[in-house]
Amino acid sequence: MAANLGHIQSLAKGAYVIGVDEAGRGPLAGPVVAAACLLGPDAPAGLDDSKKLSAKKRARLEPLIQQSCRWALGVIEADEIDRINIFAATMLAMTRAVGALVAELGDEPGEVLIDGNKTPAGRVPEWRWQARAIVGGDALEPCISAASILAKEHRDRVMQAAALAHPHYGWERNMGYGTAEHLAALRRHGPTPLHRKSFAPVAQLVMF
Repeated sequence: MAANLGHIQSLAKGAYVIGVDEAGRGPLAGPVVAAACLLGPDAPAGLDDSKKLSAKKRARLEPLIQQSCRWALGVIEADEIDRINIFAATMLAMTRAVGALVAELGDEPGEVLIDGNKTPAGRVPEWRWQARAIVGGDALEPCISAASILAKEHRDRVMQAAALAHPHYGWERNMGYGTAEHLAALRRHGPTPLHRKSFAPVAQLVMF
């Protein structure tokens, strides 16, 4: 999934930087989502770590980022998370997001900046780009901040939609995280196909 904006002109090889962040490593249900973002010249002001922004401000910024920047998403569903583990799934989601964006841009980036302390380099065979991990990068680098907003907003919509089909778990409020409400519903109703069965609170229920 990506925006294709003609006003960001062709790029010389190695002349641009992509920011990457993910949403959804910790929840018990739903996908992990990574976003890759190349800031445009008219990128909105006020970009920051999505966790520090109010829901209202994230909702305002998301379409502005989508309209002014180039971006792509990588999504790994719960069943694939269970097969390969959440860390590998996060690295794969980042790789898919960057790969989709680079394919659209048609030129290789000079560097990919990733929030956190690890990159997919050497961990995902398809990763081929120069990468730098930045702890707290979603609050330091605007391109990562933009990616964090895109990833969180997309994932939140996925969980809100899933809550309509699985109304017992409060996903429209907890986004799949292991809140008391969610855990109580798990004990009462059991896991859904969207639950990560490799995560301990879910695995313990599946065993019985």
